[in-house]
Amino acid sequence: MMQQDQKVPIQAWITTFAGTSINLCLGILYAWSIWKSALVNVDLAGQQFPADSMNAGWTYLTNAQAATPFTMCVIIFAIFMIPGGKIQDRISPKFGATLGGLLLAVGCIIAGLMKSYTGLLIGFGLFGGMGMGIGYAAPTPAALKWFGPKKRGLIAGLVVGGYGGAALYIGYLGQYLIDKYGVTGSFIGLGTFFAVVVIIAGQLLKTPEEGYVPPGVDTTALKDQTAAQRNALANWTTSEMAKTWQCYALIFMFILTTQSGLLIISSAKGILSSTAKDIPFFLANAWLLVSFGGFVNASGRVGTGYYSDKIGRTNAYALNCSISALCLFSLPMVIASKNVALLFLVVGIAYWQYGGGLALMPSFTADFFGPKNLGANYGIVFLGWGCGVFVARLGGWIQDVTGSLNYAFYLSGALLVLGVILAISVRKPDYAKFKGEDVERVQV
Repeated sequence: MMQQDQKVPIQAWITTFAGTSINLCLGILYAWSIWKSALVNVDLAGQQFPADSMNAGWTYLTNAQAATPFTMCVIIFAIFMIPGGKIQDRISPKFGATLGGLLLAVGCIIAGLMKSYTGLLIGFGLFGGMGMGIGYAAPTPAALKWFGPKKRGLIAGLVVGGYGGAALYIGYLGQYLIDKYGVTGSFIGLGTFFAVVVIIAGQLLKTPEEGYVPPGVDTTALKDQTAAQRNALANWTTSEMAKTWQCYALIFMFILTTQSGLLIISSAKGILSSTAKDIPFFLANAWLLVSFGGFVNASGRVGTGYYSDKIGRTNAYALNCSISALCLFSLPMVIASKNVALLFLVVGIAYWQYGGGLALMPSFTADFFGPKNLGANYGIVFLGWGCGVFVARLGGWIQDVTGSLNYAFYLSGALLVLGVILAISVRKPDYAKFKGEDVERVQV
């Protein structure tokens, strides 16, 4: 029977928008360039801030050093998506969000109080990454379990849109707190506030009861179904998924769609400062590109999720990456031209593509391997997001050596082209063939 008349329960939407709220806080990662700009001075690297400065006790960093806590946070984030996904599947998304919020608060407080490079690594990199990974793993799988495949892209986009949208306000708020209370005050204040919101919103996350069937899903008995219908309903376990080549293809696709966005995000404020160095307003308000990027990042998640439901995940992925690659190739020329309007356009497209990838990949995972074990399965695929940070880390080194990010932009664009080629080559795995044609079970 096709569940066409069944309405989506109100709890499905509560879970969706509670998840958006959680990600609006966990997205503190996307404002990292604010703290990077406050701490980096290549000429004074290793020396302490003046004793009369509100940042007294902190030490100036190089670009490569400042990229390391960000890189570490991304990698830890990705690794802890796996236990976070298992917590979501086996315990509850509520527990996962609460634990993630507490770890994030602890990490930000450690980073602020230690006032050191080591403190940034332990606090922001380790504890912050753990909190983000466990917390981020909770809302998206929980929300997707309420909806059928025809809405997966949109719902994933709405939930993860919060994470991208965080930079929209954290860029300004973080800069304000740094200017008023210093780096330490900004870490402690933001981390504590975000943790409180995550813990409260986390209590609203729920998954459907056993036996729930989303609207639009065909529940005809297995014996009456075609092979295609059986394959569409199949829920792969994580161990089964790991035995398919498509699993690793999705991970690699995630790496390729992620790396360009993380490169831009980690350097956004500096990119605007370089382009607009003759325009005092933008020099004083370089956080604007961070906030603009957050808005486009969030919009790209919702927008790409929506049109991927219409034109297909593969077409959406290929479209986004192709256009973004052109923008990455042109970015050095745009920066050299000092054209701020064109910079916002080019960087905006890169942010849209990056955000879109974060809506597409959980949808790809659910489409290919089913929604039942999505928390753990997506945790495996999400490792690709963590691996994507290597270009951001490499970019910091390239900038220190050459004085610009130009070669990093060219490399990033080439990797996006590779992503397009891979995406059009990947197809959904056949569960019947994997299990044998006499398979008798389908988990709905």
